[in-house]
Amino acid sequence: MRTVPNLAIVNSPTLDSRVTERRNPRTVDIDLASPLEIVDQINAEDRLVADAVASQREPIAETIALIESAFRAGRRLLYIGAGTSGRLGVLDASECPPTFGTDTGMVIGIIAGGDRALRTPIEGAEDDPDAGAAEMDARDVSQGDVVVGIAASGTTPYVRGALTRARALGARTALIACTEPPAAMRAVADVCILPIVGPEVLTGSTRLKAGTATKLVCNLLTTGAMIRIGKSYGNLMVDLRATNVKLQDRAERIVMEVTGIARDDARALLTAADGRVKRALVMQALGVDAATADARLAAEGGVIRRVVPNAPPPVTSAVTSSAAERAS
Repeated sequence: MRTVPNLAIVNSPTLDSRVTERRNPRTVDIDLASPLEIVDQINAEDRLVADAVASQREPIAETIALIESAFRAGRRLLYIGAGTSGRLGVLDASECPPTFGTDTGMVIGIIAGGDRALRTPIEGAEDDPDAGAAEMDARDVSQGDVVVGIAASGTTPYVRGALTRARALGARTALIACTEPPAAMRAVADVCILPIVGPEVLTGSTRLKAGTATKLVCNLLTTGAMIRIGKSYGNLMVDLRATNVKLQDRAERIVMEVTGIARDDARALLTAADGRVKRALVMQALGVDAATADARLAAEGGVIRRVVPNAPPPVTSAVTSSAAERAS
């Protein structure tokens, strides 16, 4: 492909210092690329994302611990952001009830401009720090809550306003950004998670690598915290809500796999457990009713492994072979 003769502009110090706003020297000719070359270039950049997230393992783990403490105290995780960042927080929050059986108020996603901004861009909304602060008041944020601001550029005024107010109200705060944030933003975050993925394929388009990195971090935060409070048994999702045919089937298969009973019996057990997989497993293992199962779980922080000492059955050789075949 043709080479642009003058690349001095690529990372000129006179331009925006934020990594997310710099030009990527590896994709300056992407406008001349074939469809396959576009795929290859974007995919090559995406390979950088996982390592950037891994570099933040310690602050991510620290934030998981904060969220676990909040959940155990009956408090909440609130994501707040604008544009793509806000949409990713709302997405992660909306996935928690069906996956982990949580109440809708346990993990909350807030986007600048309100729910209309999920479908219709309201870009100017990100520039109002007072609006971010007002959201914290409207949500009754207080001590014990964890507020995670998402700002790919690290500078979004709406997010800064929210974190500033959240801290004043006694909440713990964290920031997810894909560039080094300014001192004013660092000052209002107890923890900074900074998966710096480098300049985007298209300059400033943080829906690309930065968005992917943000989604991975959000996955880690909620999944890690939910595991810590007992939402899994081994790697089985035992607090899912069977709200559709697929999830009902999954719930029955989990009960069958762990207990060894037939599907009809698993279905009957789930009915007696009001559809709660975790409750059903304890009822079956200990031979108790639903109320007793709940009491035993509550006494052990909701963690099945502390109530039922046996580990889940190992993955069968058939499953292992199938996975190996797909990987080969």
